[in-house]
Amino acid sequence: MHAVGQRGSQPLGWALYLPEEWCADRPRRRKAKIPDELVFQTKPQLASALCEQAAGWEIARAPVLGDCAYGDNCEFRTGLHEAGLEYVLAVSAQIAVFGAQTIFTVPERNGPTGRPPSVARPDRKPESARALAERLPAEAFTTVACRTTPAGEIVESRFAFLRVVAAHPVTEDRRPPRWEWLIIEWPEHQDAPTDYWLANLPEDSSRERLARLARLRWTIELDYRQLKGELGLDHYEGRSHIGFHHHCALVSCAHAFLTLERMCPKAPRPA
Repeated sequence: MHAVGQRGSQPLGWALYLPEEWCADRPRRRKAKIPDELVFQTKPQLASALCEQAAGWEIARAPVLGDCAYGDNCEFRTGLHEAGLEYVLAVSAQIAVFGAQTIFTVPERNGPTGRPPSVARPDRKPESARALAERLPAEAFTTVACRTTPAGEIVESRFAFLRVVAAHPVTEDRRPPRWEWLIIEWPEHQDAPTDYWLANLPEDSSRERLARLARLRWTIELDYRQLKGELGLDHYEGRSHIGFHHHCALVSCAHAFLTLERMCPKAPRPA
């Protein structure tokens, strides 16, 4: 998990994903010094714990960004929302949603006995994000500034911004419908949309802010290029769980030091 701002970025926390077979192998756990209280967790569960931990720190909150591995996980999205955290998460083109025309109503009780229904149900079937995008009229897409390069160049692309309800929490988890932003990027000269995101930001959020947040995750790729290529993140050759986290902490400190040096150089650099 990284913090990203206008003047730089910084790793905030690390969690080592342990396969389930590792967690069930006690002799292997002892050799690797894995704490007894550590149980198997999926990557979205690990990410959720990191986000909740950071939310308790004295730092400014910001929307959580992530790729499809996290955005497609409805439990992860719901957990962030219920924790009061905003998010803009990439999702796959196949994710099912209900469009803005969908009407949700609580059905009538079926018979004189039993608990009456309490969850609103949709009046139509869901469709994939891609199917929804492809039936949109051309005027639904607008050109929006979505990124500023390190050199100060403004990058634009075509986006559509729709209010939708993700289908899985409604149809499978029996949760009340929750309206979110579906952000669709369809660059010019492309035959189909290239990227999709779901966001729980307020309904009055500006289009440019939504687009910039959706595209901001590219900054982390620059972080990893430095963390691995210059600071040795992927050079750890130890065999202990705690050693891995010590290694990550030292690499994070080195990254923070270099970021501060770039922001506040003590002397002009030679030409």
